[in-house]
Amino acid sequence: MLTIQDYQEIIKQKIADQNFDHAPIELYEPITYTMSLGGKRLRPTLTIMTCDIFGGKIEEAVNAALGLETFHNFTLLHDDIMDKAPIRRGEPTVYMKWDANRAILSGDTMMVFAYDYLLNSPKDLLFDLFTVFNKVGKEVCEGQQYDMNFETAEQVSIDEYLEMIKLKTAVLIGGSMHVGAIIARADSEQCKLTYDFGENIGMAFQLQDDLLDAFGDTSIFGKLTGGDIRTNKKTYLYLKALELASQEDRKRLIDLYSILDEDNDEKVKEVLALFNKYKISQLTRDLMEDYYSKAMIHLKEIQLSKDKEQILISLADSLMMRNS
Repeated sequence: MLTIQDYQEIIKQKIADQNFDHAPIELYEPITYTMSLGGKRLRPTLTIMTCDIFGGKIEEAVNAALGLETFHNFTLLHDDIMDKAPIRRGEPTVYMKWDANRAILSGDTMMVFAYDYLLNSPKDLLFDLFTVFNKVGKEVCEGQQYDMNFETAEQVSIDEYLEMIKLKTAVLIGGSMHVGAIIARADSEQCKLTYDFGENIGMAFQLQDDLLDAFGDTSIFGKLTGGDIRTNKKTYLYLKALELASQEDRKRLIDLYSILDEDNDEKVKEVLALFNKYKISQLTRDLMEDYYSKAMIHLKEIQLSKDKEQILISLADSLMMRNS
């Protein structure tokens, strides 16, 4: 069996082999820049890994994997504009390096590339593949809209936030695995269980992302630490702190999240101090463990061989313990 690193290397090389050197350069240069920034390549890795685990041919899954990675990166170009994010993977975001118009148009073109890649999958599976892809794509957009709604909403519940991150992040991780299972021609029940495993791991993944945004090292994480706090994003950490805080601390948190100055380091320090006071980091990890446990239940139900099961367990563990 291949290792996770083997699958990542296959995808890394396939992406490096892609040529986005077309005219006009103003349109395609940001695409080349974005796709060369690296990153975990989690979603395409999951696609070819799942295909292989179910006995499929990796080469039949590569184009779908490239399509999912291109789609994911397309969403990042647009998300960074909406979130006013200056850094992505340790480098300037596309709209900061060029401008918002180029980021929008280049992102749109990446969406077209994503469809082109997917079209080069096995022809007899295209209906099923596009059904999953389109469902996931629509849900990701729904999640992003909820995320933007929450920026101006006076109240957001924890359940609403968890539904938002499921749509914005977890469904694409589950969908990437679902696509791999389809290409391996796994049966419908195995495909569903695989998706459910991926979605629950995706929830834990996003909660870890929220933790790293608040407490991570910028040089390792690749994004500005405290970015969610600076832009007043109502993450699980903030919502849980509001739920547990004393009346005085709750008022202070709300006041801090009304400050619009994104360069206010003192605000970040004060918010983090309140998070620490109410042990928000540990409570977030506890919730991550809940999703991890649900994922393991689905994994057992798939009934894979022990060596194949262990690959997915190792992947889940690596996502739970990552620092970037």
